Amino acid sequence: MAEDSPSPNSETVTVALVQTAIAADAAHNPDANLARAIDRVAEAAAAGAQIVCLPELFTMAYPCQSEDHRRFALAESIPGPTTEQLGAAAAEHGVVVVGSLFEQRAAGLYHNTAVVLDADGTLAGRYRKMHIPDDPLYYEKFYFTPGDTGFAAVATRFGRLGICVCWDQWFPEAARLTALAGAEILIYPTAIGWHPAEKAEFGSQQHDAWQTMMRSHAIANGLFVAAVNRTGAEGELEFWGGSFLADPTGSVLAAASHDREETLLVECNLAQIDVVRTHWPFLRDRRVDAYGGLTRRWLADE
Repeated sequence: MAEDSPSPNSETVTVALVQTAIAADAAHNPDANLARAIDRVAEAAAAGAQIVCLPELFTMAYPCQSEDHRRFALAESIPGPTTEQLGAAAAEHGVVVVGSLFEQRAAGLYHNTAVVLDADGTLAGRYRKMHIPDDPLYYEKFYFTPGDTGFAAVATRFGRLGICVCWDQWFPEAARLTALAGAEILIYPTAIGWHPAEKAEFGSQQHDAWQTMMRSHAIANGLFVAAVNRTGAEGELEFWGGSFLADPTGSVLAAASHDREETLLVECNLAQIDVVRTHWPFLRDRRVDAYGGLTRRWLADE
């Protein structure tokens, strides 16, 4: 692709990725973790952020390493206490805030839900995690019902945001549908890490695959992609941090460390989306008439 200069009418927004660790003494203290997150929102806003992204389930230690009915008590309604406080912080600082919560929708019905609070404090949108994993130490099917919100773009003061959550990262269909809904920045609140027994042999490969998959979403769909992860040891997992933001060419504009808390501030020139899509016209050349098989589980035996 030829490198054209960005449009003189470019619209640049600054995105903050807040990579956090959960302290052992606050593992099951949502109020303390929420207060810390709100402080980080204020710091990011003071540094120039317009969109502030928090990790998956940021108010608590990752709850899914085992199946424990007591942890359902950590869930809350949306709207609810956490969205009220996030909304107040968003309005106070004039920023958009994205976070992921353990939602109780009804008795016995729970979701892993991402929320978007607009810069005026209103709840602009929610996304319920669609793909629910069930792996050792990631027993999410015990806790979360698959989402039913579909894939969408949320209009905010600072751009159209597409929100998916963690395991959704691995599915190109989810990224494509979110892009087709008009998303300019696709954001993945995340909680992913290494099992200590696997890290030495597979750790680098696992992290590289994770980042490569999302960079490919940026390229294939011509949009910005951000992943904001937690870091630190919790139980048997070591969360690998590595939060990053890629532009529509798949270039990583900024990446965090593996092993410490930090906030990345990244400028995204939204005019680059049109420049890239006109040079790499993947959306133009899609054969939408030929993709019906994507709605089927398997084709080889039919």
